[in-house]
Amino acid sequence: MPNRKIIHLNYNGKDYYFGSVAAIYSVFTKEQLGVSYGSLRNFCITPDKPYINNKVVIKEGILISAKGLRGRKKTADTSSE
Repeated sequence: MPNRKIIHLNYNGKDYYFGSVAAIYSVFTKEQLGVSYGSLRNFCITPDKPYINNKVVIKEGILISAKGLRGRKKTADTSSE
């Protein structure tokens, strides 16, 4: 299963989680965040390089999930027949 990126935003002491940088701007404005979408994309946030200003901390991380078996067909065990 490929790693999935998650964007963590800390704004006014509260934590928010997004699937992309663009999704942040569907909830917050550039005035609230103190940075425009274009500037944030050009910054190239990585897990080792978060974006920090006097209003926000924006980090990138990897979403870790369990490998589920739901939806997979079970194979019949014919060895006991």
